[in-house]
Amino acid sequence: MTTSRASIHGYWSSRVMFVFAAAGSAIGLGNVWKFPYMAGESGGGAFVVLYLICIALLGIPVMMSEVLLGRRGRSSPINTMHVLAREENRSTSWSLLGAMGILAGFMILSYYSVIAGWTLAYVVETVSGTFSGVSSEEVGEVFNQLVSDPWRLLFWHTLFIVLTMVVVIRGVRKGLEMAVRLLMPILFTLILVMVAYALVQGDFYAGLKFLFTPDFSKITPDVVLKAMGHAFFTLSVGMGAIMMYGSYLPDDASIGSTSLQVALADTVVAILAGLAIFPIVFANNLEPGQGPGLIFNTLPLAFGHMPGGMFFGFLFFTLLVFAAWTSAISLIEPAVAWLIERFSISRITSSVICGLVTWAVGLGTVFSFNHWNRIKLLDGTPLAGKSFFDLLDYLAANIMLPLGGILICVFAGWVMSEASSRDELRLKHSCVYGLWRLLARYVAPAGVILIFLHVLGIF
Repeated sequence: MTTSRASIHGYWSSRVMFVFAAAGSAIGLGNVWKFPYMAGESGGGAFVVLYLICIALLGIPVMMSEVLLGRRGRSSPINTMHVLAREENRSTSWSLLGAMGILAGFMILSYYSVIAGWTLAYVVETVSGTFSGVSSEEVGEVFNQLVSDPWRLLFWHTLFIVLTMVVVIRGVRKGLEMAVRLLMPILFTLILVMVAYALVQGDFYAGLKFLFTPDFSKITPDVVLKAMGHAFFTLSVGMGAIMMYGSYLPDDASIGSTSLQVALADTVVAILAGLAIFPIVFANNLEPGQGPGLIFNTLPLAFGHMPGGMFFGFLFFTLLVFAAWTSAISLIEPAVAWLIERFSISRITSSVICGLVTWAVGLGTVFSFNHWNRIKLLDGTPLAGKSFFDLLDYLAANIMLPLGGILICVFAGWVMSEASSRDELRLKHSCVYGLWRLLARYVAPAGVILIFLHVLGIF
């Protein structure tokens, strides 16, 4: 019953390249600070164990379901869902699931590129010696000057969009695969170098204790929901990127094992990031619980006062650029592929259109930090008080992604026949398939629904 559909966009050359690409999509700016920060503030090693359980019960089943749909459809998320719905004799309205994923990825990239632009700016600031010997007030002033200057933000936003589209224009093998083949080893190397630097120059014991000492007293229902939410969002599911990458996966690759490897790589990078960051933070008697400020305010201050800090600060922000870059190309690829399929245009034309539209929408985020920072949208609604940037982030990350995750599980577990899902997953042992089906049909949807209600403030 194996399908004979072929992707018009090409294929990964191997299973390893899919793992690199999917891991690159999952490993972004959030991994470098959010996971370590959440772990430290939510029970240390107890949270890490809880997070790994959530990855196994929630993240991996959803990822397997999304890759399953992508490889079986072999096209953009919209057309994949249209074809698979017809194959199962269901309504083609399921194509709206693909459209929602593409839109969510597009919205996220429009503001993600602005934030990624900050990391590009900090590469230059660090290597030029801006942070050498400065005070905390001076570091804060550097950041404030950056975000308050729309022209500087526009320049870095534009440069990051150009870097992203240069990769996407070149296609699957010459663009996406070549990029992850180069960037992912560099990313892993840089983070290992940063861990070694933290081992020598930082308080490594304090960092280990912060991350891995179990404190079960901090495990509350709210912490459990946060672990579930991070397990879902960290694998980059629900936005069409993994479905699109799955459509390029060779037929002989195991969906189960590749999904496990992606989840493992994503988690290892998050833990290594904590081991690179927090020993430096503690060695300088800095506050670890600052979220995004940890990257742009606290760490530059630390690097500015440490031996070799200029060089290793440059490596750290270069690491952030690479992490953002590999995520960005996955966010825009589904939209590019759909335009090619829908209008029979070239990849270059499609990429230019998507890049320009993303860039234009990103201007709203650029101005949200300066000219429009006093403009709040949707007064009189539950979303009142949010800036343009806040609104995009809330709609995409808190509504569209978890809703997409729920619908992916519903389609793969309930709408798609058992014969079709067995045929595509090709799991060697029937008990493993049964476990996936149990998790995809019951556990993962229930978990994502709880996340959905939690982020909406309902539960």
